[in-house]
Amino acid sequence: MKKTLILAAAGLMTAGAALAEPALGLWKTEVDDGAYAHVQISPCGANVCGTIAQTFNSDGEYTSPNKGKQIVRAMAPSGNGAYEGKVWRPSNDKIYIGKMQVNGSSLKLKGCVAGGLLCSSQTWTKIN
Repeated sequence: MKKTLILAAAGLMTAGAALAEPALGLWKTEVDDGAYAHVQISPCGANVCGTIAQTFNSDGEYTSPNKGKQIVRAMAPSGNGAYEGKVWRPSNDKIYIGKMQVNGSSLKLKGCVAGGLLCSSQTWTKIN
């Protein structure tokens, strides 16, 4: 019984830590190749991952073939709103070294090549 209580308490502490991650929530991307998305960032194991929830273009919401795909992959929190992992860019179907930094309702996402020497970035806005 004591072992069960210890395991349950450990599970609650882990869940509480995941809930405190500042990246969790729904984010609006910048426009890229004429479209933007709403990305839901959620816990995935000890990391956070982001899935495309909705897609929009100049005509409004549309059904993109990328809807439901994971764009932010296995971002490990490293403290103070910083994360490291992988990021997928739908427009060229490439996966990059990814870094995120959350500051309040702003998330800066970087995709890098050459060991992080060459990076492209976007700033996302938190919806909720």
